[in-house]
Amino acid sequence: MNLEIIYQDEHLIAVNKPSGMLSVPGRGEHKQDCVVARLQQHVPEIRVVHRLDCHTSGVMLLAIGPDMQRQLSRLFHDREVEKCYVALVHGMVDQSSGTVDIPMRGDPDDRPRQVIDYLKGKHAQTQWRLLDFENHAGERLSRLMLRPVTGRTHQLRVHCMALGHPIVGDRLYSETAHGSAKRMMLHAEQLEFIHPVTSESMCLVSECEF
Repeated sequence: MNLEIIYQDEHLIAVNKPSGMLSVPGRGEHKQDCVVARLQQHVPEIRVVHRLDCHTSGVMLLAIGPDMQRQLSRLFHDREVEKCYVALVHGMVDQSSGTVDIPMRGDPDDRPRQVIDYLKGKHAQTQWRLLDFENHAGERLSRLMLRPVTGRTHQLRVHCMALGHPIVGDRLYSETAHGSAKRMMLHAEQLEFIHPVTSESMCLVSECEF
């Protein structure tokens, strides 16, 4: 299966999704290999709860069976899942923390790109904190912790761009994306939630890969 299992019980499973792998099947035969397809070969009852961008790595949670899918989906919908990401962004962020509260919507003329739209966009909010400064190939970069309050498509990528510090390796939103960057530097490091069946406090962690 070639997927690292972070946690598994009879109700749910969490894996460390590699960068470059789809969460769910895409259109066309060449886009059928994905996290869900690989897991279903071993656990046919696997159901999708949330997704990570193809180029984002880290913790991905899946349900086993439709009932658990409904319960976990409700947790995500009601914002009862705490999500923590790590990103390397271009430039030196000049504040220690903050909140980006900028509405977004999809661009129907340039899918899958998302755009900022204060009139028709959906509410999107991200809390962030500066972790460190780094130097790569002569460029100063900032390492950020990102906590998305909402879960819009490409939210973290667009909000980092809106800060003026796009994510390294994000070739969709960054005009300064490095050709030497092997991947987009965005990693889903942690998920916290209350287990719907056991009521246990869950903290699923995948250490950042960069």
